[in-house]
Amino acid sequence: MLLAIDAGNTNIVFALFDTGANTRPWGEIRARWRITTDPRRTADEYAVWLSQLLALEGFERGDIGKVIIGTVVPRALHNLQTLARKYFATEPLIAGEGGWDFALDVDEPQNLGADRALNMIAASEMHRGGDLIIIDFGTATTFDLIDYRGAYKGGIIAPGINLSLDALVNAAAQLPRMAISAPTNPSVIGRNTVDQMHIGIYWGYIAMMEGLVARMRQEAGRPVQVVATGGLAILFEKHTDIFDAVEADLTLHGLAILWARSHNDSNDTR
Repeated sequence: MLLAIDAGNTNIVFALFDTGANTRPWGEIRARWRITTDPRRTADEYAVWLSQLLALEGFERGDIGKVIIGTVVPRALHNLQTLARKYFATEPLIAGEGGWDFALDVDEPQNLGADRALNMIAASEMHRGGDLIIIDFGTATTFDLIDYRGAYKGGIIAPGINLSLDALVNAAAQLPRMAISAPTNPSVIGRNTVDQMHIGIYWGYIAMMEGLVARMRQEAGRPVQVVATGGLAILFEKHTDIFDAVEADLTLHGLAILWARSHNDSNDTR
C-alpha cells in the first residue's frame, strides 16, 4: 500500500492508497487522517499517532511499502522523510523534486506550490478533454488555469475564507467571532450584526469566486471546466453553479498519480 502525505500550511493529511485496487490505475483511498501542521513534530510522534490510527482501521505498519510526500512547508519535510525511512523502511518520493512533468507557462515556474501542481496533475487525469480551472479552498484560496494541452497558464491567490473572517474579527473590536456555514436565509440584507457578518463573508466570497471565474473563462477564450477541492468546497457547492465537479481529495489523488507515473508497481502489492 501507498502512504500519501499532503503537508499543508494548516493541516497534514495522511492517506492510505490500495494500489492493487482495479477501479483506478493509481489505486483507491482506504483511509485518511488529518493532523495540525507543526514542523516541530518528530518522526517518532508521527509514528505513534499513525500506528494507532492504522490499527483502528485494521491495518499495520507493515502493510505500507511506499511513501510519497507533497509539502508547502519546507520545515516539515525532514521529519516526514525520517518517518518514512525509520518506520516504513522506504525512501519517500518527494513531489516536485526534479521538476514536474507538465509545461509551466508562467513567469516564475520555480515558485509553483506542490499542492497546486498536484491538483493540476489529478484534475487533468480525472477530467480530460479541455481547459480546466482548479479552485482549492485552503489557508489561501487558489484558482489555477491549465489548458487543453496540459500546460499551466497561471492563476490567482486570494485570502482563504477563514483568514478573511479572522482579519475582520481581529481588526474590529465589537464584531463577534462566528462559525462559517451556509446560510439558511437567502436574503442579503442582514437585520443584526451576526447576520450582516455572515452575509458579507459567505455571499461576498461567492461573489468573489463567481466574478473571478467569469473573468478567467473570458480570458481563456475556450470552454472551461471548473473543479473545486479543499475542505470548504462543499460549503459553497449548493449556492453557486460555477463548479462542474467537486473532488475533495484532489491533492491526495495527485500524489498517488505521481507515484504511479514514477514507479512500476506491478510486482509490489504492499
